[in-house]
Amino acid sequence: MTMHMSVLASGSTGNAIYVETEKHSFLVDAGLSGKQMELLFEQVGRSMKNLSGLLVTHEHSDHIKGLGIVARRYNLPIYANEKTWTAMEPMIGKIDPEQKFHFPMESVKTFGDLDIESFGVSHDAAEPMFYVFHHNGKKLVLMTDTGYVSDRMKGIIEGADVYVFESNHDVGMLRMGRYPWNIKRRILSDVGHVSNEDAALAMNDVVKDNTKRIYLAHLSLDNNMKDLARMSVSQTLEGCGHVIGEQFDLFDTDAKKPTELFAI
Repeated sequence: MTMHMSVLASGSTGNAIYVETEKHSFLVDAGLSGKQMELLFEQVGRSMKNLSGLLVTHEHSDHIKGLGIVARRYNLPIYANEKTWTAMEPMIGKIDPEQKFHFPMESVKTFGDLDIESFGVSHDAAEPMFYVFHHNGKKLVLMTDTGYVSDRMKGIIEGADVYVFESNHDVGMLRMGRYPWNIKRRILSDVGHVSNEDAALAMNDVVKDNTKRIYLAHLSLDNNMKDLARMSVSQTLEGCGHVIGEQFDLFDTDAKKPTELFAI
């Protein structure tokens, strides 16, 4: 009994993560068009018609752009907390009431062989939350879109086998870049996005001996680069005593190309 996952797309242009067990499969966020989502599923050899449901982290368009289309086309249940539902309903079109489900923050829902735990993050959305997947003694953590990683969050996410972890920006690139100051201030704030270095410092606090992979996610197109993110995170973690490639591996994610379907 194995859990599989793929980061289908990750970045400021759209986000979607696929998780499956033998009995259930979920799409976390649908931040691309319906057509793009179908192509991404084809690339990992899966079909959206077999999904058990859609999980929503928050209402920003790069996480829900295709949500309504996908839910209606495949008649899928949508799970989100109450404040997120209120915020996103005007943006996703008409959804049948029978497809609407509430998933409160800081709670666990069980779907057969899979337990999904929700937890709050610090981001400028109505009530943003991410998810921990528990299956057969394995733990997968998905966490992007947070301005910082609190001790409470660390307690929930520590000791995962696999992480999808935000590594949004290089602070120097962001400060020197073309964004207006109000946007820079928002990204750097406690309700913005985590930098490469801050991500690595948080990773240092939560990885354990069982941790095998960390996917660096939600990289800014303007204020980061894959090589830079990997180098910065590696240097910080190695400075804390970790050996990348022996203890665990770092993996890139892409805004348009899915990662390989990985068995956890």
